Amino acid sequence: MRRIPVPVTAVAAVALLAAGCGSPPQKGGAGSLGTAQHPVEIRVLANDAFAKQWQDKLVPRFREEHPGIKVRVDGLPYADQLPKTMLDLTGVTPTYDIVLADDPWIPRLAESGALLDLRNGAVSKFTDKAYDWADFTPSDLAAGQAEGHQYAVPVRTNLMLMFYNRSLYKKAGVDEPDERTTWKQYLKDARKLDQDTNGDGKKDSWTIGTYFTKDPLTPTIWQSILNADGGHLMDGRHRVTFNNAKGVKALQTHVDLLGHAPPGASTYQFNEPLEAFRQGRTATMFMWGSVYKGTALDKTSTKLAPGDVGITTMPAGSAGPSTHRGVWSAAITKKSRHQAAAWTFLQWVTSKKGERWAGANLGSFPARRSTLADPPADWLGPVYEAIKKGDKAVQAGKMYRPRLPESDAVQQILALQTSRAMSGEVSAKGALDQAEKDIHTLLAAKGYDQ
Repeated sequence: MRRIPVPVTAVAAVALLAAGCGSPPQKGGAGSLGTAQHPVEIRVLANDAFAKQWQDKLVPRFREEHPGIKVRVDGLPYADQLPKTMLDLTGVTPTYDIVLADDPWIPRLAESGALLDLRNGAVSKFTDKAYDWADFTPSDLAAGQAEGHQYAVPVRTNLMLMFYNRSLYKKAGVDEPDERTTWKQYLKDARKLDQDTNGDGKKDSWTIGTYFTKDPLTPTIWQSILNADGGHLMDGRHRVTFNNAKGVKALQTHVDLLGHAPPGASTYQFNEPLEAFRQGRTATMFMWGSVYKGTALDKTSTKLAPGDVGITTMPAGSAGPSTHRGVWSAAITKKSRHQAAAWTFLQWVTSKKGERWAGANLGSFPARRSTLADPPADWLGPVYEAIKKGDKAVQAGKMYRPRLPESDAVQQILALQTSRAMSGEVSAKGALDQAEKDIHTLLAAKGYDQ
């Protein structure tokens, strides 16, 4: 394993230590919190799937309590975000004070040496005494860690879950699924869930919509199946452990799902299965739980009524339910001119108050155990129950993508080989053989002991 450098924030530390938690606002410098008359501005680089929502709704709510801090949120497509973030972090004068990172990116961003340690670095002087680190779900908090340092906090936690259409289950005469439903039972039920709903003799509803084509997130489906059977992608030394009977079985299950998906599903990424489910064309959908509000409640985006949509963990394997962690964490750059303001914003977003507001208004999932334990808005009740069950599975089965700086490259290899198996170009075993070979070559070249 290569060592990730510990952040050195000499200049920032002097400014922060001089300011102190209770110091009056300054007009400039890393410790400035601004005033209503002279606000400081921080910039945030986020994913465009939710950047506008943050700018239009979350930022105004934050400024009601912190008028001295202006926040500008810029969004990028998922495929562009990691390279843009790396470019900005390593620049002489970075544009952004805060960068958001998908679950597997933190080790690579931390390797740059450009992120602040939020718990033990200079910025920790601005941590509110009521900010409870121990209240976070351990798995969610761990998504922002690398080499023993807390470089980021969970601002938009997520899980891969199973959505199901109650009306289609009832019409097929199949019992609704829950966390005890096995993959064997699910595939048996699929024979009935592929159905003709209007009686014209033509099949017009199918069992499943999810990721099938070449996409960095497609491997999360078969990995979820693998993890639920007690298997893992890699061991503690980042050596491949998926190329075995469990791995082949999991990938073949993913391939078999394509036979119960709508025509053209081999090209499905994020939007296509979402649209199919919302239009009532599929009985289930394996998708990120954060789409629940737009799927069950938003009449502008879905034909389904709240009572039509159920949500639970994905089917279970021998070790428990299937799921996958997808936490968006936020980090502060060492070269930020407004570190205290940036940390004030992140503390608000990740506070219990901020989580409750974001859950009720944006459909975001909480990372705090106390938030999950409190009675949520009525429509969030089933979602929170699914999250609680999913969180336990994630922690028990280590259901997340590889935690190493080369995680994105590993994921690209898995995406390519998954797509080859989906298309029938190679068998599930052949795809995993090639994936193991390519990952071994990649990591050996980077100095890992393979």
